[in-house]
Amino acid sequence: MGMTGLVLYDYWRSSAAYRVRIALKLKGLDFESRPVHLLRDGGQQHGAEYREMNPQELVPSLRDGDRVVTQSLAIMEYLDETHPSPALLPVDARGRARVRALGMAMACDAHPLGNLRVLNRLASQFGADEAQRAEWSRHWIVTCFNALEPMLAENAATGRYCHGDTPGYADACLVPQCYSARRWNVPMDDFPTVQRICKACNELDAFKLAAPEAQADAPVAA
Repeated sequence: MGMTGLVLYDYWRSSAAYRVRIALKLKGLDFESRPVHLLRDGGQQHGAEYREMNPQELVPSLRDGDRVVTQSLAIMEYLDETHPSPALLPVDARGRARVRALGMAMACDAHPLGNLRVLNRLASQFGADEAQRAEWSRHWIVTCFNALEPMLAENAATGRYCHGDTPGYADACLVPQCYSARRWNVPMDDFPTVQRICKACNELDAFKLAAPEAQADAPVAA
């Protein structure tokens, strides 16, 4: 890996940060990880210093010199434009559109409904208990996979990975979504293509190194 001066502000269990770690590892880019604990001290993402860098008070944030990029999908595309090889996105417009649609189905439609601030709001405003919040999360993950399975299984562009036989943008979104599914005990029998691709990804070093349990800020028993 070559030195790049990239700094990633992340949290070990954040699906959004997980996507970016995968992208960085797939590209073979060195980066410094600066953990932002989403639970400690009332949520370190809400601190004044971090808020100045990212007014949304979310992870991840990527610092590249004096430039800060936020939002995981924007970061991934930024990395693809600034470090184009190996590419996360296909070379053709149709392929790029397909891969973006797959990624957005997970990162934009499903993941935000089960993230920490939504779950906290369900508890504080509506009194949802832990079991109800878990069922909420499962519902939206299943809804996502109900659509994603045929999008993958019935498209000839799907190969060993989401698009062809090289992992990229959509796979970097899929693996964190599968991790969330395991966390919330989502039954996966109805999603064989999703499972197959996720398994293939997790056999690669880039995905192993990006995994939540491999991060320095992960609890020892994670």
